[in-house]
Amino acid sequence: MALTHNVWAFVFGIMGNIISFVVFLAPVPTFIRIVKKKSTEGFQSLPYLSAIFSAMLWIYYAMQKDGSGFLLITINAVGCVIETIYIVLFVTYANKKTRISTLKVLGLLNFLGFAVIVLVCELLTKGSTREKVLGGICVGFSVSVFAAPLSIMRVVVRTRSVEFMPFSLSLFLTLSAVTWLFYGLAIKDFYVALPNVLGAFLGAVQMILYIIFKYYKTPVAQKTDKSKAVASEHSIDIAKLTTITPGPISDSTVHQPPAVHNVLETQIQVTEVKSQNMNDAEDQTSKDVQNQNQV
Repeated sequence: MALTHNVWAFVFGIMGNIISFVVFLAPVPTFIRIVKKKSTEGFQSLPYLSAIFSAMLWIYYAMQKDGSGFLLITINAVGCVIETIYIVLFVTYANKKTRISTLKVLGLLNFLGFAVIVLVCELLTKGSTREKVLGGICVGFSVSVFAAPLSIMRVVVRTRSVEFMPFSLSLFLTLSAVTWLFYGLAIKDFYVALPNVLGAFLGAVQMILYIIFKYYKTPVAQKTDKSKAVASEHSIDIAKLTTITPGPISDSTVHQPPAVHNVLETQIQVTEVKSQNMNDAEDQTSKDVQNQNQV
């Protein structure tokens, strides 16, 4: 096998298989949720249909190479099996409208589209020309797949939330792209290396955005959080004053920070007045009882 004569290609190919296998398993939690709820909810089938179509294209492309595409065939064959399971589960639990639209795309893209590509390449091209045509198709489709996260990144920037962009998935996608990039360079295959340059770049941008919006807060957000904390503190202090303190409130019993909202000060003053009135009423009641006893 040609890979045995290229140690680096074999190493990066094995690493790429392992990391890509982890990436293929990333949607498992999503489908566990779908099975438990017996509904696809708002999830879309297009990512899984695109993934299996991409895997089919790369298998066909790798079959045109002399041995050096073996590791491309292994991982994409596994990917086809995994993505097929996802699609079966999706169709099973989707509502009627979503099921019909999914089956239409599956038929047009994965069966008819792939069949047209195979027929054109087999009938109109030969040898190295076929490899170049297929390589161009694979690169074009891979670039469109790698560009898909741009919409997610736009949502992250707009909402300043990383809820829909898990860091672990971004990390493994980046590692996968970098590994296959080096694999393509090792076997001197431009069509394998090129789309993974874009994939590695976009993956790195996703991780940078995650770090920025996960751990960095703008000054406005920090001020808002601080105000909420101060309000919460004084709400607790007021509750304690109204339920626990029986006598007059001294300055030492209220721990105020440097800046207290006027409303909070007013509430404390009202509490002091209420407490004082209660004490005065108790004193008056005690005097009345004493006078009655003397009589």
